Amino acid sequence: MSRFLLSSALGAGLFVAVLAPAGAANWAATPTRAFPALRGAADLGRAPATLPMHVAVGLAGPARAQVDRIIERQATPGDPLYHRYLSTVGARALVSPSGARVAAVATYLTHSGFTNVHVTPDNLLLLADGNVATVSRAFATEIHVLSTAGGRFYANTKPALVPAALRDTVLGIEGLHDFSMRPMLVKKKSVQSCTAVPVLNICALSAFGPADFQQVYDATGASTGASTAIAIFGEGDLTQVVADLRTQEKLSGLPAVPVSVVLTGPQSGDTSGADEFDLDTQYSTGMAGNVAQLTIYDAPSLSDADTTTEFDRFVTDDSSKAASASFGECEVLADLDGSTATDDAIFQEAALQGQTVFASSGDTGTGCLGVENGIPLGVPGVEYPASSTYVVAVGGTTLLANASGAYDAEIGWYAGGGGTSLVEAAGAWQSGVAPLAALGRKAVPDVAMDADPDTGANVIVSGSAEEVGGTSLSSPLSLGVWARLETAHANALGFAAPIFYKEFSDEGGTSLLPSGLTRAIGGFHDIEFGGNPLPATPGYDYSTGLGTFDVGLSVSDILK
Repeated sequence: MSRFLLSSALGAGLFVAVLAPAGAANWAATPTRAFPALRGAADLGRAPATLPMHVAVGLAGPARAQVDRIIERQATPGDPLYHRYLSTVGARALVSPSGARVAAVATYLTHSGFTNVHVTPDNLLLLADGNVATVSRAFATEIHVLSTAGGRFYANTKPALVPAALRDTVLGIEGLHDFSMRPMLVKKKSVQSCTAVPVLNICALSAFGPADFQQVYDATGASTGASTAIAIFGEGDLTQVVADLRTQEKLSGLPAVPVSVVLTGPQSGDTSGADEFDLDTQYSTGMAGNVAQLTIYDAPSLSDADTTTEFDRFVTDDSSKAASASFGECEVLADLDGSTATDDAIFQEAALQGQTVFASSGDTGTGCLGVENGIPLGVPGVEYPASSTYVVAVGGTTLLANASGAYDAEIGWYAGGGGTSLVEAAGAWQSGVAPLAALGRKAVPDVAMDADPDTGANVIVSGSAEEVGGTSLSSPLSLGVWARLETAHANALGFAAPIFYKEFSDEGGTSLLPSGLTRAIGGFHDIEFGGNPLPATPGYDYSTGLGTFDVGLSVSDILK
C-alpha cells in the first residue's frame, strides 16, 4: 500500500465542506452502527482517551448491479465475456471510487488527527492510526469498555457519523471495536480407531491424512494443483506453521511447496491460532497434491479491520487464484460495523479478476456466537464472510470410508453451519437451483466437505499429530480441490460459485451410490441424510449445499 498524498484535484469548496461539521445537519449516518448490548456484558464506561486505535475506512465505488451482471456473464458459455477476467486495473475501474473522493476522506482523517493515513492500491480502503479521542471526535461516537465472562473488549456504543459531504463515499468504519472473528476448528475429544454408524452397522475410518482424502474424494487419478497458486488468510506468528507444513509434507510423501508469508500489518507474536493455520496450510496443499505457490496473508489479529486488510491485499496482489478463510463471525455483527459492505466490494473485485475465496460456514449449526464449536447452538444466524454473495461458503459432512479407504458415503455433519442470510443478496447463480429461486438472499453453504472431528484430519501441530475437524477443515479441502480443477483447465475457471451451480443444475441425478446414502450429480456427491439440524436432502440443502466433490468427475464435468 502507498502513503496517501493530498490530491490537487480536491477543490477548495469540498475541502472546507469535510472539515469540522458544525451542528447535527452537517453529519451523516454510515453503515457502522452502535455495537449491540451483549447478554451478560457490563459497560465499564468510556475507554481511555489515549487508547490506540487502528481504523479501516471502506470506500464506495459504482453501483453493485453492473458488477454482478459482468460476473454472471463471465460464467455464461457463449457470452463474449465468458472466462474473460479483468486485470487489476480493469476491476478497479468498476469497483473503486475516484481519486478526488478518496482524497476528500483522507483529508478529513488527517485534519481530525489520524496519522499514517494510507490508501490501498485499489482505492477501497483508507487505513489510519489514532486513539479513542481521535475516533470519538472524527466520527461523533463513543468508545466504551465492555466486560463479559470471556474478558474485556472495547466497542462503539453510538453509531459512527461522517461529514455530510462524505455520505456517498464511506461504506463503513472498521476498527471501532476489537471483537474478533473466531476460527472454525474442532478437535477430536474421544480416542477411537473408527467412527461407529449404528444405523448402517458399520465402523467408518477416521483420522485421514492428505493421501487418504485424495483417495476418498477420487483425486488420485486427477492432475494435481501444481500450476495453480493459492492463499490462506492467517494471523500471528506463523513460523511454526511453516515448519509443521514441512513435517507433514515429509511424512505424507508430498512435495515441499513454495511458501511466502505476507504481513498485512504489524507482526504479531500470537501463536494461539497456530493449530488453525496448520490445518489450513497442510490440507489445502495436501488435497491439491502440489501447488505452484502458497501465500499466507498474515494479519496482526482477526479483528474486522485486520481481516479486511488481508482480504484486500490478496485481491490487489492478484497473484493467487483462490484462498481460504477458516474463520467468521455472526453476519449481523459484521453488518453492524460496515464490514459486509466493505468486504463485499473487495470480494467483487476478486470475482471480476477470476479469483475465488472459500470460507468456513461455521461449527455451531444454524446458530452463530455459540458457546463452543462443535455444538449446534447459538444466536440464530449464519457466519460472515461465508454468507457473502461473492464467497463460496463451505459446510461440513461426516465422511464414511470403507476399510480400504474408498468412498462409501457422507451425511450432513450435525454442527456444520447453514441457513439463509439476513443481509446478503443471492447471486444470480443460486436462482436456478430449487428451493432457492424465490429467496432473494444468499443461501449457506454452497458446497461441503468433511468436517466431523471424528472423521477428521491428522494435523501436525507443533511437531506432533492431532486429529482436527470443523469447517476449518472443509474450506481448505475445497480450496485444494479447486486448485486441481484450475490446473486441469489452464487456470481459466475464474470465480467458482457460478460454475458450481451451473454444473449442478445442468446434470440430472444418477443412481444412488452403493451405500444408499449419497447420489452422484455431475461432479458432486449429493448428500441426502444427516443435518445441522436442518436436514440434508436430495438436491440443494442448508446442511451440505450442492454436496461434496468427486474430483475425478469434477475435472471432466466442470465446464459441460
